[in-house]
Formats: sequence, structure tokens, C-alpha cells
Amino acid sequence: MSDHHNHDSDHHEHIQNDGPSGIRGRGNFIIAGLTSGHGVFHWFLQSFIVLLPEVESTFNLSKVGVGSISTTREMVSGLITLPGGIISDVLKKYWGLILALCMGGFGVGWLIVGQAPVFPLLLVGVAFVAAAASLWHLPAMASLSHHYSHRRGTALSFHGIGGNIGDAISPVATGFLLAYLTWQDILSIYAVVPLFIAFLVYWAFKNIGRDNGSENHEPHSGQNRIDQTKVILKNPLVWIITFAGGIRGMAFVALITFLPSYFSSDLGLTDLRRGIYFGLLVAVGIVFTPLMGYLSDRFGRKIVLVPGMLFLSAVVVMMANFGEGVPLVILLILLGTFFYSDQPILTASALDIVGEGVATTTLGALSFARFVLSASSPIIAGYLYDAYSMDAVFYYVAGLMLLAAVVLAVTKLKPSERAAGHNH
Repeated sequence: MSDHHNHDSDHHEHIQNDGPSGIRGRGNFIIAGLTSGHGVFHWFLQSFIVLLPEVESTFNLSKVGVGSISTTREMVSGLITLPGGIISDVLKKYWGLILALCMGGFGVGWLIVGQAPVFPLLLVGVAFVAAAASLWHLPAMASLSHHYSHRRGTALSFHGIGGNIGDAISPVATGFLLAYLTWQDILSIYAVVPLFIAFLVYWAFKNIGRDNGSENHEPHSGQNRIDQTKVILKNPLVWIITFAGGIRGMAFVALITFLPSYFSSDLGLTDLRRGIYFGLLVAVGIVFTPLMGYLSDRFGRKIVLVPGMLFLSAVVVMMANFGEGVPLVILLILLGTFFYSDQPILTASALDIVGEGVATTTLGALSFARFVLSASSPIIAGYLYDAYSMDAVFYYVAGLMLLAAVVLAVTKLKPSERAAGHNH
């Protein structure tokens, strides 16, 4: 109770009176913790992508069937983010609990996927997993955006790196484990981990939504929040960024879903090589994502985004023509330079417009619109793959990247706080 009375101590680290909160209130601890949690989510999601060819043969799926797995994930993620954003703004006090429940739910989802006797049940597990992962992102990103408003692009990129590290190690580890275990065993073992981590998450972030002393000067009642959200959602700029993000999401999810199939069925790579190629793509991203985030904070979002997307489009076209052997490895490295870094920058450019108060609500609305667009993409790509070949998928992806680049090129984005600061 005493939190509410001592307003004088609300100025920073001294808010909570329970012992260990010293370390838990610090920005670096928050970044490290949220980034590690993000890594766990991505580790498993990425492993599952590497395992898709195994799932495909177990349930005897067409490429459209494989696409439907990713589509389920995108749809559920989208449906969750909309109410999820509003709920996490309202329940800000309970962010720690929400993060812990997400981690626990994530474990349960993988257990269902790993044990599913029939394909529809596997999709139920995938839905569980998607819901947990997508809810986690909202309070995590909003608290980072709040704690680091002047270095937002950099902070969100760091959160992104946690995901990338999980993404990079897991395909290699999973490819290695496949030599000894079935994909079901691997996922069932993985499922245990988040169930344990959930308790740690709760301990670490119990007070994450309360530690800004903002109860006093926070005018955001529910109604006020809805009004603010309405104002934001009327802003055409927000929608243009969202549309560009959606097209980019369509390209991303189509390529990620079918690269493993391409590696295994078209190129006949071993499980381990498939994992290593995937890991390589992401490992390059780990180095470049924060760099791009920093550059976008420094020089503006657009100057990084537009050339980056044009470059990706060109690389993917080259994959259709030179996508095997050594050239494939080189192209994967080139693809990695920007493949993961554009999303955090797009998010940052939306948050530049939105500012503080309804960050999670806005993130939720934006993610929802983005997922709605990208949900159809794996099915379209699966159809192209079934009907023509992987080359058709490459051209489809390259076309989407090009379109996103053009949309952003003709849009005037708001300068980041830091870039704006340089101009004063």
C-alpha cells in the first residue's frame, strides 16, 4: 500500500519497498530480461520452421497445407494483438503476470503440437503458441519504448536481437537433434523449458508496469485512452506505415515458410545443413539489426528502410536464378543484412508518431492490420510452389518487397526524436 503515499520517492529507483527490486528496476536488467525471454520464444518458433518438412511428411501435407500452419499462426497472432494491446494498456500494473502467463502458455502450446495425433490438433497447438508469443511482445515492447524513448530504434532492435539469437542457434541445434530424435520428441522436450521459465519471468518483471511513478500524472483513463487511440488511428501516416509493414510481413512469412522445403525437397540438403543455412541467415541479422536500428535513430527511418527493401527485393530475385551451392550461401548472407532489421524500424517509426500514452494499444492495432495482410501469404505462396516451383515464390516475395519500398519512398515519415534533436 505504501507505494501510493510516498509521492516524494516516486522519482525513480525507490518506488517499491521490497528488497530485490533494486536490480529489477534498472533499465539494463529490463532490456536483458526481456531480450532473453524474447530469445526463448524465437528459439522454439524458428525450430518449428526448420521442422516443417518433417511435419509435412508425417501428416502427408501439400505445400498449401504447410502454408496453412503459418497462416494459422499469423491469423491468431493478429486476432490476439488487437484486444491484447488494449488489455495490456489497461492492465499495465499486471504486465509481469501477463508476461509469465505468456511464457507458460507457450510451453503448453508446444506440448500440444509435439503430441498431436492428427493435423487439426497440431493447428490448435500452433494457435496456442502464436497467442502466447504475440501477447508477450506487447508489454515487452511498450515498456522498452517507455524506458528508452530517446533511443527507441536502438532499444527495440536490442529486443529484436534476443529473438535473432534464439533464431540463429535453434535451427542448428534442431538440425543436430533431428539425427537422434523425432520432431515430436524435440518439441515435447522444448515444451518443458517455458513452463519453468514462467516463474522466473514473474519474479523478474512483477513490477515492470508500475515502476515509472506515473500513477500520479497519468490522465489515461479508459475513455481517454480510447479517444487517443481514435486520434492515432485517424492518422493516415500510421496506416501507410502499417500497410508497408503488412506487405513486408507477407514477403517475410512466405519466404520463411518455404525456405526449409526448398532446402530439403528441391536442394536435398541434410537436416543439419538445412539448420546451418537457416542459422546463417539469422546470424547475419544479429549483427546488422541493431546497426540498422541505430542508423535509423541517427539519420531517420526512411533513409534506412527504402534502400534496404529494394536491396532485399534484388537479392530474392537472384535467389530464383542462382539459389544453390556457394551462390546460395552468399545470397543468404546478403539477405540476412536487412531481412530482420526492417520490422523493428517500422515499429519505431509508428511509435515516433504515437508517442507514449497508448503505445501498446497502437502496437496492437498495427500488428493486427499487419497480420491480417500477412495471413493470406503462406497459402498464396504454397499454391505458387505447388502449381509452379519455388522460383515463383521467390518472384512473389521480391515483388512484395518492391511494393513496400515504393510505398515508403513516397511517404513522408516523422523524424525520430534523435534525428529531430540533431536539427534543433
